[in-house]
Amino acid sequence: MSENATQAAETVTLTIDGAEVTVPKGTTILQATKQAGITVPHYCFHEGLSRPAMCRLCLVEVEGAPKLQPSCNTPCGDGQVVRTQSEKALQMRRGVLEFYLVNHPLDCPICDQSGECFLQDYTHMEGRPHGRSREPKRVLGRDDFGGDVLFNGDRCVMCTRCVRFMNEIEQDPVLTVVERGNRSVIDTFFEEGLDDTKWSGNIVDICPVGALVSKDFLHKQRSWDLDHTPSICTSCSQGCNIDLHTRDNLVQRLKPRANMDVNAFWMCDHGRANYEFMNRGDRNEVPLVKDMEGRVAAHGWREALHALAEAFRGTGDTGFRAVVSPNASNEDIAAVKALGALYGNAEIVYRSVRTETEDVLKGMPSLARRKELAANGRGAELLGARRVGNDDGTGGLDDVAKHTGLLVVVGDELADVADDFGAAADTFVYVGAHPSKVQGNAHFVLPATTHAECEGTFTNVNGRVQRFWQGLHGPGAARPAWQVLGALVAELSMLGEMDHAPVVGSAAEAFASMVTRTDAFAGLDYESLGTRGAVVNETVQLAGD
Repeated sequence: MSENATQAAETVTLTIDGAEVTVPKGTTILQATKQAGITVPHYCFHEGLSRPAMCRLCLVEVEGAPKLQPSCNTPCGDGQVVRTQSEKALQMRRGVLEFYLVNHPLDCPICDQSGECFLQDYTHMEGRPHGRSREPKRVLGRDDFGGDVLFNGDRCVMCTRCVRFMNEIEQDPVLTVVERGNRSVIDTFFEEGLDDTKWSGNIVDICPVGALVSKDFLHKQRSWDLDHTPSICTSCSQGCNIDLHTRDNLVQRLKPRANMDVNAFWMCDHGRANYEFMNRGDRNEVPLVKDMEGRVAAHGWREALHALAEAFRGTGDTGFRAVVSPNASNEDIAAVKALGALYGNAEIVYRSVRTETEDVLKGMPSLARRKELAANGRGAELLGARRVGNDDGTGGLDDVAKHTGLLVVVGDELADVADDFGAAADTFVYVGAHPSKVQGNAHFVLPATTHAECEGTFTNVNGRVQRFWQGLHGPGAARPAWQVLGALVAELSMLGEMDHAPVVGSAAEAFASMVTRTDAFAGLDYESLGTRGAVVNETVQLAGD
């Protein structure tokens, strides 16, 4: 079969609202309308779930069919003619919407879903301008499903997305539809709720109305006031794609961002709840320099980096040791590596928390809360860092604590070390977002941003390099660690300590510099990573395999 014939066999061409659309064979009409930029209201359909075609809201007119067809469950056919905006289809959808509103409480002013509610959007787009019902509305009230989930039965449109997620994806069938007809309601099985589930927060994300809401986010902010920034979850090495929802320079909540190569549409409850560390108020905000008499004073970046470069020139012969956080970005760790390469006997170590088991999402075995509870342990290894210490993230730094040469710590707050850690070093540099109990021993304390306050990349357990973007503004003079250490390398080159090194001015430049220095990342391009990421050029196995 020729290439053209093969291509023709794998696609179908149909007409939707007068426009010719070509889609892969097996595509449903609803999926085809989305590709064509046409909005067809729907509730029960979700890309990651089965398709029961029960909400009856996505009905469209298909030429030759005896009645309106549910677009979510009707495959596209060659030569098919579809009308999504015919009077017959619009009349049917108006009737379905009116039916949904018969018992809906219309409490939009106090509903967390207001601004993200499909019922609002669809009613505004296609619904009747006024309701006609004179009967009292059904009152069900609020139910605590356990975990982070509250259920408002009055608002439920019985799409069953939540039930299907628990049955098909989490495979823990603790939700069901009880009663029949107009008495139908979602409920838990007896006293068994969502308290022991690990992924149930996803049912809040996929609820198309305000029936399921998060206790954590309840009445916290209005959705239209939130800014959305693409980022990566740092709670484990899976590297789930997420959006930071921010306002007033604070992270208000985390939501999963679709990436079929990593986490599809989902994220675990632990990662979803682990964001307050990005809002911590105790921050390092200005560079601090300790003089020969032990007095500490705040300096501008120019003065601090010049003094630091002079200190490095005087102590470089005694070797280089560095401790990096496994939540530091690839660019941060690469900058440490580039600095260490200037001196003999250089060693970089990191510590991370590791659990004995993984919480695997049964309906999607490639997604789990991984054993390593850090975002970039794999990246650290590819960049030459060595893991030390215990599985609880402590210990392993006895030799580093005794080091007498250059000592650099990036990101690790050193909560478990002795009070005299770093006191033996000729030059001890602490680069961190938050204060450490031993930073008083440091000769230089340099304020860094968190990953929410800068751009960069992480490498997940599968070797996929993924970008994150800046969602918050860093406090005071805080700068990304890669920028701080890159400026130090440039300062050292100006002092003749090394060949000329340009100042790294952006995350893209820092990434490019890393790629040229590290074979594992060869061939990767920062812009080409996009929002999906790319795998490093080596065979990578899952942790524990």
